Amino acid sequence: MNVNSGSKVYPDAASALRGILTDGMTLCCGGFGLCGVPEKLISAVHDSGVRNLTVVSNNAGTDGEGLGILLASRQIRKMISSYVGENKEFERQYLAGELELEFNPQGTMAERVRAGGAGIYAFFTKVGAGTLVAEGKETRVVNGETYILETGIVADLSLVKAWKGDTEGNLIYRKTARNFNPNMATAGRITVAEVEELVGPGMLDPDAIHTPGIYVQRIVSGSPYQRKIEKRTVRKRKEGSDAVVS
Repeated sequence: MNVNSGSKVYPDAASALRGILTDGMTLCCGGFGLCGVPEKLISAVHDSGVRNLTVVSNNAGTDGEGLGILLASRQIRKMISSYVGENKEFERQYLAGELELEFNPQGTMAERVRAGGAGIYAFFTKVGAGTLVAEGKETRVVNGETYILETGIVADLSLVKAWKGDTEGNLIYRKTARNFNPNMATAGRITVAEVEELVGPGMLDPDAIHTPGIYVQRIVSGSPYQRKIEKRTVRKRKEGSDAVVS
């Protein structure tokens, strides 16, 4: 099924992105570490060959996973992020001057994306005042406190991943995947979602929906998924026990 037949549902990630991707576009990408990352859509972006992308994301996945594959293929020109750790290639490109990076405090970045999705051009915040973050930005003193002006973010395309979705585009996220995906879903002029489980209309509890379908133009079932672990830690085996708790 596709949009031409009046449906938001596409058979795979590549077809869901067909006709949307262009060189030099800005992408909002959901996820936190490797949790809630739209990995099938990111792979389709990689395979499309588009370049000179500006990507808005809390981080860039890890080496070879998530947005890390787009960094490795040099398809990203600029990252707007709050965290560089866990990705050696991200760090290397930035320190070598090969990648433009706009650092944002994590809460500021989340609010910039939320503001863009809500139609708010800009907002004042105390976070970053008096630091490098404030350089070149408008400031205002209110009640003796200095605030800096941060602009909202609106992307050409948002890519998000949800736990469940219906064919109307209504989405439910699970646990940590709710950190950035809901805001990212509202900030794109076009939003494409991949879901672990796709159901028919009316099968989701209306009170449980995090992203209403009005924000989602295209949706695809990405199953099956592998549960990738960013940092694997295990508790030491107790004496006399065969159990290992991870």
